[in-house]
Amino acid sequence: MAILFSPLKLRGTEFKNRIFVSPMCQYSSQDGLATDWHFVHLGSRAVGGAALVMVEATAVSPEGRISPQDSGLWSDAHAEAFAKITRFVKEQGSVPGIQLAHAGRKASTPPPWEKGQGRLVRPEDGGWMPIAPSAIPFDAGYPGPREMTLRDIRLVAAQFGEAAGRALNAGFDLLELHFAHGYLVHEFLSPLSNRREDAYGGSFENRARLSIEIARAVRETWPDRLPLFVRLSATDWVKGGWDLESSIELSRRLKAEGVDLIDCSSGALVPHAQIPAGPGYQVPFAAAIRREAAIPTAAVGFITDPAQAETILATGQADAVFLARALLRDPYWPLHAAKALGADVPWPVQYLRAR
Repeated sequence: MAILFSPLKLRGTEFKNRIFVSPMCQYSSQDGLATDWHFVHLGSRAVGGAALVMVEATAVSPEGRISPQDSGLWSDAHAEAFAKITRFVKEQGSVPGIQLAHAGRKASTPPPWEKGQGRLVRPEDGGWMPIAPSAIPFDAGYPGPREMTLRDIRLVAAQFGEAAGRALNAGFDLLELHFAHGYLVHEFLSPLSNRREDAYGGSFENRARLSIEIARAVRETWPDRLPLFVRLSATDWVKGGWDLESSIELSRRLKAEGVDLIDCSSGALVPHAQIPAGPGYQVPFAAAIRREAAIPTAAVGFITDPAQAETILATGQADAVFLARALLRDPYWPLHAAKALGADVPWPVQYLRAR
């Protein structure tokens, strides 16, 4: 049997295959609440056969949203809005997961299809002042962030823990912490965006402190029986920035805090980084972290072909693959991949006549 379609067990959760839906922002929430768009978008990928269906970056506070249209989980009402989605995903034999996030200095920006109209949302249009480890804007035209106080930092860690409890109440069986792509925790990790001179800046130990505190706060709430993932940007692709060696060391420490898998991405901390994007260009990060930190990993980025995904797993470079754009183009990619690899997988009974 193709490894891509073999089960994977992490803690008390078994994934029916190794195809995971990457968290992809839909910019379609209303006051952070999931809508019918999310029900259809996420439900379709479960019907299509993916083992893990992950909700987009979901803010732990209103000011943690990337845009005013982003998903949120800062109240019980937000959890209730997700409940029918998690039920449906489970009915299809998939695991419902959610990525908890805080956008940091990249917050209060418009959806990508409106970026031509500017890179910030004005307060009169629902925007707000972002917060960050240091008062350094992401780029020209982005709102200048306020440097966080120690009270702010403690509050954010607590908000992640509280959101984990709401995710459990909403029926999610997996959490991912978003420590990548230039958002708040990545901003603390990288010396390019963190110029603090207190216990949260300077040395690796200090810059990694918030990530450890968040993982610890979440694990205090999130049950031992359920898996916890972390998405990392394995490198900033800029000299003097966060790099693979740092990611390996952080992965070791996160494993000790109860993290079960590292979702290996890269970049997005600073604009204009020279990134050699191409098929499988981030897979070596997943392979290195898996080998050196002795923790399961998932590969992501330009993975589009079933044989390519199978090779990544068969050669021991990762334990699973996250697909993004490929699953936007084709929600039934797993069913088509099974045919291509000669795997016999069940179809929804409603669709059997098309098999």
